[in-house]
Amino acid sequence: MQRALTLYQTTIGKKVVMALSGAIIVGFVIGHFLGNLNIYLGPEAINGYAAKLHSMPALVWATRILLLFAFGAHIWAAYQLWRRNVAARGSHYKRRKDLATDYAARTMYWTGPILLLYLVYHLLEFTIIPAHPGDVYRNVVEAFRNPWISAFYVAGNLALGLHLFHGIFSAFQSIGANHPRYNSYRRDLAIAISAVITLGNISFPISVLTGIVTL
Repeated sequence: MQRALTLYQTTIGKKVVMALSGAIIVGFVIGHFLGNLNIYLGPEAINGYAAKLHSMPALVWATRILLLFAFGAHIWAAYQLWRRNVAARGSHYKRRKDLATDYAARTMYWTGPILLLYLVYHLLEFTIIPAHPGDVYRNVVEAFRNPWISAFYVAGNLALGLHLFHGIFSAFQSIGANHPRYNSYRRDLAIAISAVITLGNISFPISVLTGIVTL
């Protein structure tokens, strides 16, 4: 336990915590996306999927507790790394130079808060206070018929895509899986996962707005 606490005090330790907690979150995001694809099969499919999940409260609450822990650890480690980076700068540079080569890497600290806001609204809209409890299909269609809500979801998922790409790519490095011979493969993996999730999630509001998915 003492070794674990000592490791966490280091920058590497905090990055490992971010990588492991991020892996849990990414796993949920993928599963959530795959479940949401049922909307293309019609109201019976998506509502039946939701009802099946609610019939397993132990699994649902275990997942929620695990995610709450993962999100808490991820956010706290990110905040501590940000504070450490700010403190390490000392004074402002006469000319700012980004060490990160990827745009996603330079935007991790603002895509995070955007995603937190997006997550809170998403939970309120579809889980905590839905307009039609038990009717996921109607809730989704009625919400995304509003262009402003759809635009917010598109923006949120673009931020999610950037965050996922850099998070997945850097996670391998944080846990020591870093080699010039294989870095291009983990970059391709990060691009593939983030692209599929982002484009897939964006397709939901666009499908409603264009009438592909309707009541």
